[in-house]
Amino acid sequence: MSDTSVTEQPEKGSAESGGDRSRGVLREILESSTLVVVMAVVASLAIGGLLVIFADEAVRESSVYFFSRPGDTFAAIAAALGAAYTAIFQGAVVNLDADTFTAFVRPFTQTLTMATPLIFAGLGLGIGFRAGLFNIGAQGQLLIGATVGAYVGFAWDLPWGLHLIVAVIGCALGGAVWGFIPGFLKARTGAHEVIVTIMLNYVGLNLVAWLLTLESFQRPDSNNPITPTVAETSQYPLILGSGFNLHLGFLFALACAFGVWWLMERSTLGFEFRAAGANPRAARTAGMSVAKSYILVMMIAGALAGLAGSAQVLGTEKVLTTATAGSLGFDAITVALLGRSRPLGTVMAAILFGGLRASGPTLQVQAGLPVDIVFVIQALIVLFIAAPPLVRSIFRLPAPAHEKEVAA
Repeated sequence: MSDTSVTEQPEKGSAESGGDRSRGVLREILESSTLVVVMAVVASLAIGGLLVIFADEAVRESSVYFFSRPGDTFAAIAAALGAAYTAIFQGAVVNLDADTFTAFVRPFTQTLTMATPLIFAGLGLGIGFRAGLFNIGAQGQLLIGATVGAYVGFAWDLPWGLHLIVAVIGCALGGAVWGFIPGFLKARTGAHEVIVTIMLNYVGLNLVAWLLTLESFQRPDSNNPITPTVAETSQYPLILGSGFNLHLGFLFALACAFGVWWLMERSTLGFEFRAAGANPRAARTAGMSVAKSYILVMMIAGALAGLAGSAQVLGTEKVLTTATAGSLGFDAITVALLGRSRPLGTVMAAILFGGLRASGPTLQVQAGLPVDIVFVIQALIVLFIAAPPLVRSIFRLPAPAHEKEVAA
């Protein structure tokens, strides 16, 4: 199939070899075995445990007289690790000290709530990765989508049901438009999507910051950069009642995961996306429009990132601020890589990261440790996921078959 509306820009010289190298690195990460991914998480938690040990005051005090009474140091280490990982478990899974069933299961529901925007954004980034596009723009796409959805939520007066649908569509359209820009530039000019999407993140953040200074976006009688609360008719309904924060957006995210699976594995369009990612030259030779694929991939990724924004402004926070996106757009990159850009893997990785985020306050209160430990563990996961050979070397794992064939 051909597309005359978009000009194909063949890559040449160093740009072409650079693109091949980028796709090669990305393909190596995405083709890592499940065991390598699991071991990357284990290594991250182990190194995080070392940081917990070094940060514990009792361990430092007992290490001064380690050679005279080593048992004290080992006991302090065990106590520090036990307190830290117990706090993570009770903050992310179940609260074993709870007096009621609601308090007992609330940590896991909070984990799922935290995972919801990561599922949306991770799915979109995963589509891009499999199409050979390293999209770094989920942060900006999320913010723009959240801005459109929030405005529809607090400024429009629509009936219950219809209001939520229109607000969610607004989030998706806002993200899709912001994703169209780098996709179009990539297709027409060959502009590298990493550079363009990074710059658009800053443009989006500053655009939202400016909008929040306008009277039409500001909360009445307030000079703070925050919008009015979105109307109740535009909010995601709570799934388990007022005692929990888990909302309908989580089930919608799971539905989107199934939709992405069908798109990438069962549809002709998904086959074209995968072909463009595996070998753009071969895809062109087969009559596929790689340029059109780039544009559609970035628009779909942007729409899903915009839906991640809907989870924030229509579900969890119900207002728009410059901090609405937090670090979700960047965390979603790790989620997509950890899940190997497959929908099921992305959902599981998002739940893992949601658990880490949900356990932060408990880690700080119960174990007396800085919440930054959680961010360090996330950063370590990024490091190990980005270097599969390093993980295989640490755990003595065999190299993939295709690497053995090349070596032979």
